[in-house]
Amino acid sequence: MTDTPSNDPAARTRAIVAWLLVAMSVAGIADLVTDSPGVWRGSHAFVELAFIALAAATAILLLRGWRDTERSLASVRATLATRQAERDRWRELAQNALRGLGEAMDRQFDEWALTPAEKETAMFLLKGYSHKETGSLTNRSERTVRQHAVSVYRKSGLSGRAELAAFFFEDMLLPSESAARPDEDPASLKP
Repeated sequence: MTDTPSNDPAARTRAIVAWLLVAMSVAGIADLVTDSPGVWRGSHAFVELAFIALAAATAILLLRGWRDTERSLASVRATLATRQAERDRWRELAQNALRGLGEAMDRQFDEWALTPAEKETAMFLLKGYSHKETGSLTNRSERTVRQHAVSVYRKSGLSGRAELAAFFFEDMLLPSESAARPDEDPASLKP
């Protein structure tokens, strides 16, 4: 969508400046034409010609600068639109992946027979919240949250927060050339 001069303050200012420069050039030409022929060879004519040339040159330079700026702005807008589309695609992929991870985690919590409060506590633990922070966010006492956490660890057979996090996230490695292939022994990749 291109802004018209009526609703774009910058375009309105450019138009005013351009018309003022045109008016100054026209006024200078009119003044020069209406002068008597004897004055045309004097310093007054030279000053008027310089004034006209200066106004015209300024108008041309400004117009060229504005045109180049508009081209640059169009390029930046196109790049921005491309980046926004990439961001939107990434968000959609990430949301789908996170939704799938959340559903898989919920299924695992069900297999462990966690209560809704224990599931909520487990999620806060996985997000890195302390027992005190979790209690504050869930309107429970810190002691109650600790009891839920102990119950989560007991039902899951895990010894603590680190093992809980490792259970869900251990295999989440970023792809790289040095990552172990399924048929390789990870110990053989150590330096």
